[in-house]
Amino acid sequence: MNNDNLFAALRAAFLSRPEGTAIETDNGLCYTWRDIERATAMLANLLASLKLPEGARVAAHTDKSVEALLLYLATLRAGLVYLPLNTAYQQAELEYFIGNAEPGVVVCSGRNFPWVSKLAFKAGVKHVFTLDDDRTGSLLERAAHMSDEHDVAVRRAEDLAAILYTSGTTGRSKGAMLSHGNLLSNALTLKEYWDWQPGDVLIHALPIFHVHGLFVASHGALLNGSTMLWLSKFDPAAVIERLPRATVFMGVPTLYVRLLSEPGLTRAACSHMRLFVSGSAPLLIETFRDWQERTGHTILERYGMSETVMLSSNPCRAGDGERQGGTVGKPLPGVQIRVVGERGQPLPADEIGNVEVKGPNVFAGYWRMPEKTAEEFTADGWFKTGDVGRFDARGYLTIVGRSKDLIITGGYNVYPAEIESYLNDTEGVAESAVVGVPHPDFGEGVIAVVVPKPGAGLDEAALLGQLKRQIANYKVPKRLFLVGELPRNAMGKVQKNLLRKEHEGLFAPASASH
Repeated sequence: MNNDNLFAALRAAFLSRPEGTAIETDNGLCYTWRDIERATAMLANLLASLKLPEGARVAAHTDKSVEALLLYLATLRAGLVYLPLNTAYQQAELEYFIGNAEPGVVVCSGRNFPWVSKLAFKAGVKHVFTLDDDRTGSLLERAAHMSDEHDVAVRRAEDLAAILYTSGTTGRSKGAMLSHGNLLSNALTLKEYWDWQPGDVLIHALPIFHVHGLFVASHGALLNGSTMLWLSKFDPAAVIERLPRATVFMGVPTLYVRLLSEPGLTRAACSHMRLFVSGSAPLLIETFRDWQERTGHTILERYGMSETVMLSSNPCRAGDGERQGGTVGKPLPGVQIRVVGERGQPLPADEIGNVEVKGPNVFAGYWRMPEKTAEEFTADGWFKTGDVGRFDARGYLTIVGRSKDLIITGGYNVYPAEIESYLNDTEGVAESAVVGVPHPDFGEGVIAVVVPKPGAGLDEAALLGQLKRQIANYKVPKRLFLVGELPRNAMGKVQKNLLRKEHEGLFAPASASH
């Protein structure tokens, strides 16, 4: 019988080299491909022994470790559904996810077992295991007694493989349901488009509760049979130390900024590298250029979402075109992307509109939210990403923000990314964020929050004066605040919802002049 289980495809790629090094950790441990085969079999047999119902969810709230990755692979292997949970999630958040997903198994770190197990048992979960990043915990203790042989569960392409909860900046978090077919189609496309080669070595420095680290990075290396140099957490010096032995690095923009502050980042250190990929948040053009200058390499920026995995990418091979800073490249092979106006009409090049997508990588819908799912797809089957963007004449896509970040002030549409780009190009500005807050006259008032570079003597009035000479008056922020840093989530995305909340009373009627 044909088996569309994602694990079967990954396994076929690496089984041919059982004694090769699959993963080398930052504390000197080496795992061969045979180790991965045996460990995932034992863990899958443990899961099978629990007699869970078809399609049961396995929730993991664990620190990054190779064993946590093996748990994910074993969940696929057993034909169950993996639910990664950000280790930063606290009690109220976890209570919601466990209540909503109703997992059959919860795996957590030993230090969190007292409160996580209480939540889980209260919600009716029968099996709670511990797993720590030092290869200890009840999960491994139980799996040690299992057979190291296991027949990979047969799954169809449309069967559910994972549920990823989106970071709910507005309303409840939604569980994006990703199938074996969604994940495998994307992994195969990226293997080809990013030109994965025999002998490629990946530095894995990302968390594994998210699309970027769990799917894009891990699947890429596994499907190519490539060694991963595994860092339990990002450490710029440790990354630079490994560059001469590696060929591929994937990071979020914050990681590139931190690497640029290391004197050890030189052209010589990067001479063995083939590809640097950035995603999960916009890469400042300044970082893009600084990286080119320092390393001789051009970062490849790409675009994806929890609901779709990867959608577009700047070219990897020179023959496919050049990498354009500030853009997320062109739609990946097999993926369709369109930019439409408010009435759903396709927009010409250089016009800003709503980004909609279609393809084998696009999820089927949100877990137990049929109404929300119906809302997020058009009548002709395109997924509304909630992103706002534009194509240029060459077909490169630029994301200019989230539709929910759009500011409507006095009836005019203001796209924060446009104002941010002017601010970020200003001497002395490290980065900026522009948001709209309630305003009694205009509906929303534009405000900017700016992080100065060390030692830069920036001034609110001077910055606003400069913007007035560059952009239409209705786009110029009514106030500008200088701060030490912007609030970010674990993937480096600026949390604009927190900035809106902090300043929501700024133009309250009592203080507004009429």
